[in-house]
Amino acid sequence: MSNHNKTDGLGESLSEAELQSARESEDLPEFLARAKPRNERMASDKIECNACPVLCQISPGKSGACDRYANDNGFLLRVDPVILLRKNLDSEKSVAVPFLGPRPQEHADAQNPSNWDGDLLLANETFITGIGSSTTYPDYKPAPFIVSSKHDGVDLVTVVTEGIFSYCSYKVKIDTDRYLGPEKANILCKGEVVGHVTTAEYGSQMLSIGGVHHLTGGSKKEGRITCELMEQLGNRKAVELSIDGGANLIIQAGKAPIVDGVEEKHMRVGCGSAAIGIFARQFFGVADEVVVVDDHITGVLTEHQAGKCLEMRPSGLKIIGRKSTPGRYFQVANPGTGWGGTDIHDPLSIIEGWDPKKAWPGLKLLMTSTTGAMASWYELNEDLVPIEKPIPAAVQVIIDRIVENCEPSLTSVLFLGGAGGSLRAGVTENPILLTQAIKKYLVNVTCGGAPAYVWPGGGITVMVDVMRMPENSFGTVPTPAIVAPIEFSMKLEDYRLLGGHMEYVQSIEEILRTGSWHKDGAPTARIIQKLDDNNHWPLLNPPLLG
Repeated sequence: MSNHNKTDGLGESLSEAELQSARESEDLPEFLARAKPRNERMASDKIECNACPVLCQISPGKSGACDRYANDNGFLLRVDPVILLRKNLDSEKSVAVPFLGPRPQEHADAQNPSNWDGDLLLANETFITGIGSSTTYPDYKPAPFIVSSKHDGVDLVTVVTEGIFSYCSYKVKIDTDRYLGPEKANILCKGEVVGHVTTAEYGSQMLSIGGVHHLTGGSKKEGRITCELMEQLGNRKAVELSIDGGANLIIQAGKAPIVDGVEEKHMRVGCGSAAIGIFARQFFGVADEVVVVDDHITGVLTEHQAGKCLEMRPSGLKIIGRKSTPGRYFQVANPGTGWGGTDIHDPLSIIEGWDPKKAWPGLKLLMTSTTGAMASWYELNEDLVPIEKPIPAAVQVIIDRIVENCEPSLTSVLFLGGAGGSLRAGVTENPILLTQAIKKYLVNVTCGGAPAYVWPGGGITVMVDVMRMPENSFGTVPTPAIVAPIEFSMKLEDYRLLGGHMEYVQSIEEILRTGSWHKDGAPTARIIQKLDDNNHWPLLNPPLLG
C-alpha cells in the first residue's frame, strides 16, 4: 500500500507553503500540486477520495464504499496490490513483493520472487497489469502507470489503468442439452432482473447478464444486486440465478453448470442429424434403425442421407414432428429436461407408427439422446410393436463412443465492456487517435494481461475470457459500476504520434523501484503471478514488433 493524503488533490491537507516546497523540489507532479481546496463541510480527520464519482469522505481507520481505498491516520492508502505478470515465475503461487527499493542484500535472490532484492535484470519479463493500479475516472489525469520497456530491440510503451465500466456485461455460454428457458426470458438474481436469455448455439445456451440498463436504469436495489453478481461472476465465483418460465441455475466460470439441482456432465456431440451422420457407419450392420432424439433436429438413420449412402433398407418408421429434409425432423416435442433437451421421458412417445409395407418383425431399433446419456434398445414383435430389450454389447460400444465424443459441460464467462469516458484521456489528449490506432492493429489491448478481442465498428468495445485473466481481476464502485483492468501496448513512437502523455512515461525499472508516477493510490506492495499458460506474452503482438 502506498501512503499519500489525496488521490489527485481533492483531499489535500498540505499547507500552501508545503505545496510550494513540493513544486520547487518536484516531489509532486505539477497537476497534483494544483490541489482543489478541502471540502469545508468535511470533518478535519476525514479524507475525500476521488477515485470514482462517489467522492467518499473516509474516516480514520475506515475504507471507502468500494473497499479499495482507506484512511490511515490522514493518508489515503490503496488497499489492493498491483498484479504483475512474470514470464518465468517458478512458483505457481502469487508472491507479495514491495515496491520502493530493494530488500537487504543477504536475502537477495533474483530467481526467487519471495526473496527478490530489486534486481531488474528480469524487468523485460515482467508485465504490469491494470489490476490494483488505480483509475483515472472521472478525472482528466494521465493513467497511473505509463510504462516504457524494450522487447526484441523495439521501444514499447504500455498504458496501464483500471477502467470503471457502467457499459458492460457478461456473455455466458452454458454447455447443456437441458432447457433453460425461452429466448428473451428474464434472468433473475435475488428477485431482481439482471439479464436475459439469448440464442442457443449448437449444444450451448447463451445468456446476457448485466449491462448499463440493469446497473443504472432500474431501481437502486436492481443496480446493486447486478453489480455484486457481475463482480462475483467475473471473479469466478458461483452465482445462483433463475429464469422466468425456465430453470434454476448455479453457474461458475470454468465449472459445470447445475440445472435444477442436476450437475451437467456432457454437452452434445451434435444435433440429432449430425450424430446420425457421424456414427452412421458404426450403426450399420448393428441396428436396422436409429433415432437420435433432439429438441432441434431429430435424426432418423434409414431416411437420412447417411443411411442412403450406406444403402440401408427403409424401416417404415413414422416420426411425430415437422419433416425438414429426409431423415431430419423439427419440433418432435417441446423443449425440456428430458431426452435430447425435449420434455419427453418415454422415447416411444415420438413414434407415430410403422408402415407395414416396409417394417418387419424382429427389426432392431436404437433410440438415443444426443449425448448418449439416455439410450434404449427395441425389437419389433409380430404386430410391429417395439418391445424393449437389453442393449447388446456391440451397440453399447457405439453409445459409449457417442459419450466419448461429447466434451465436458462447462460454463464460459466473457466480459464485454465499452472502454470510454475519461479512461481514454488517461492514455492520450486526442482519444479518437487511440481508437483508430487500435483498429489499425497498432495498439495491443489486454485485460489483466489476457488477450482481448476488440469488436469492429466504432468505439473501443473489448471482450475477454475471465478464465484467462488473473484471479480476482474485477472490483466494483457503488455508482454502481464494474472495475476491470485494461492495458494498451504500442511502440513508443506510435504513442508519441497519437498524442500520448510522454512527460509521464517511466521505465519499467523505475516503476519496479518506486511504484506509479503520481503516487495516488497504487499500492506499495505488489503481487507477481505466473503468466497463464493459455496466454501469449502481452508484448508479443506481431504488429507491435513487425
